[in-house]
Amino acid sequence: MLGLKLLTDPRWANIAESNLEEILTDHAWCEQKAASNAIFLITNNSEHADLVIKMAEIAMEEMEHFRQVVEIIKQRGYTLGRERRDDYVNQLMKFAHKNCSRNTSFIDRLLFAAMIEARSCERFRVLSQNIKDKELAKFYYDLMVSEATHYTTFLGFARKYAEDVDVDKRWAEWLEYEGELIQSYGNSEAIHG
Repeated sequence: MLGLKLLTDPRWANIAESNLEEILTDHAWCEQKAASNAIFLITNNSEHADLVIKMAEIAMEEMEHFRQVVEIIKQRGYTLGRERRDDYVNQLMKFAHKNCSRNTSFIDRLLFAAMIEARSCERFRVLSQNIKDKELAKFYYDLMVSEATHYTTFLGFARKYAEDVDVDKRWAEWLEYEGELIQSYGNSEAIHG
């Protein structure tokens, strides 16, 4: 369903589970950034009432996920570390069109968000199926379902509001780029690492 070109090696879950404090901190900040992205889309595209309402819902849901992860960190006696730089997301952002029409930029931002949600969904699936911690496995399964919904929402809005972009063609380009990019990741205690 996600169309990802390269799936995560299940052994990545072992890397993640070997340092839960680190993966949970990284995950918390990923949720906060996802909320910020939804707010960015509202701020820059407020003329689309349906998008504003849905992005507000996503922003609140992502912040609820942030709160849930922080609560897990606290319950386990860990400390929420400082925000992490997400090299994967920064490299992904470089693929977005620059110096283009406002609509093209808007559509690429939606596809960028869909790409991150797709990869996050896939990583959460790997965690839910491969970590020994049953509580976290269930938590990541539930989040996998949520991320899949966000992924389809972003793609749906891209298709709805595209004026000067062939969304299916551009999405295929995003998938190809991400497939190459992700080959450099999957060996650290980070959701996208």
